[in-house]
Amino acid sequence: MEDQMLCKHMLAITQVKLGDEHVCEECIKTGDEWVHLRTCQTCGVTLCCDQSPNQHMTKHYNATQHPVIASDQPGERWLWCYPDELFVEY
Repeated sequence: MEDQMLCKHMLAITQVKLGDEHVCEECIKTGDEWVHLRTCQTCGVTLCCDQSPNQHMTKHYNATQHPVIASDQPGERWLWCYPDELFVEY
């Protein structure tokens, strides 16, 4: 990742966090299913993506304003910044 391509939120990340359990923590509570997983780079919570019925990660962003998420899908290495709408592979 080159610095000029990154926003201030991504520049603040020193190590990409990924989930340990590979489940959506909120979907597990309600018995729902998810499509893909995302991990919040501020607090480390792993939740489901916008293609999932509950869209828990976007709800988490709206509630907390934690700006950057990482894909927690095997083989995917990317970050998304909600406020800057910036997608970066790493």
